[in-house]
Amino acid sequence: MSVTRLIALDDAPALAKLVQANRGFLAPWDPVRGDGYFTEAGQLADIQGSLAQYRQGIKLPHVILGESGTLAGRINLNNIIRGAFQSGSLGYWVSAAENGRGLATAAVREMVRLAFGELRLHRVEAGTLVHNAGSQRVLERNGFIRYGLAPGYLKIAGRWQDHVLYQLLNPGPG
Repeated sequence: MSVTRLIALDDAPALAKLVQANRGFLAPWDPVRGDGYFTEAGQLADIQGSLAQYRQGIKLPHVILGESGTLAGRINLNNIIRGAFQSGSLGYWVSAAENGRGLATAAVREMVRLAFGELRLHRVEAGTLVHNAGSQRVLERNGFIRYGLAPGYLKIAGRWQDHVLYQLLNPGPG
């Protein structure tokens, strides 16, 4: 059974409730977000932007589904670059209520399968905060290899923070 699916405009109300309920839980791992992001209108705008990038072929935006089929988080393959690079950058989060149940691991597995299968990418990368051991375990369980440290990589929780960088190469024919 799939634990992810393409995001839809109809997901805005449920996602708004989910990000509101998890605002504090996600704050240490996310960029600082304005109050509008946590509203249904804010989520709808975010989904519309993600789907526009999907139609351009530069993003694969999915939701993560919990055991009951309700929304439990998001997972995106961002910044898809073609040409000689054939790469994308993975980002994901799972709600506090669903955290630690293997959903992120399963969702990453599905996105990698799509990236290497349907999208025929060569490489998927991901970065985690240095102290995010849980996310690092998710990536390592999926075969990602740590390849570096990027100082001041992203502005998370209001400050520029270092990230551990991971990658996974497509084992199939080029």
